[in-house]
Amino acid sequence: MKRIGLTGGIGSGKSFVASVIEIMGFPVYDSDRHAKYLMQNDLGLRKKLVVEFGSSIYTDDCLNRQYLSSLVFNKPDRLNKLNQLVHPAVKADFLIWADKQHSPMVFLESAILFESEFSLLMDKIVVVTAPMEIRIDRIIQRDGMTKGAVLQRLKTQWSDEKKISMADYVIENDDKHSIIEQVAKIVRDLILESKLS
Repeated sequence: MKRIGLTGGIGSGKSFVASVIEIMGFPVYDSDRHAKYLMQNDLGLRKKLVVEFGSSIYTDDCLNRQYLSSLVFNKPDRLNKLNQLVHPAVKADFLIWADKQHSPMVFLESAILFESEFSLLMDKIVVVTAPMEIRIDRIIQRDGMTKGAVLQRLKTQWSDEKKISMADYVIENDDKHSIIEQVAKIVRDLILESKLS
């Protein structure tokens, strides 16, 4: 079974590409959604988070994501500590999930595929890109953020150029190229490659 990483910066349309891949019949692990689930339901991870960040991060037995975010926002050391606790749990969960799938390929969707080193678990990596102006417009419309807030958030992420240099495939989500055709070609290439190897 091939493990394929799917990544892209905020506003690139990575989640839309993931939905196309799922429609084509391939399982996609949404690392962000699973991380939230694990932080709420994995008792071992919860215990570690409480030791590190205090019991106030859970309100009425539910993770208070907004409060936790405020504790790590603009604090690289604290964010790094959070990632050191959450990422291993997500990696372990992904590997268990992948083993249960009956498919020649599984995909892991993660905005921080490289930063989290999830990329090291992958056989191939697909990066979704989009022009900066389009990304900014999408984020403003989707999240209701100001342009300044969007630019601030974009600064914290790796550039497309850096991600592309480490990718095996690139999908251009620029409203000009067909996403479906690009995904279909990559899937064909990956299936062909797995048959030849």
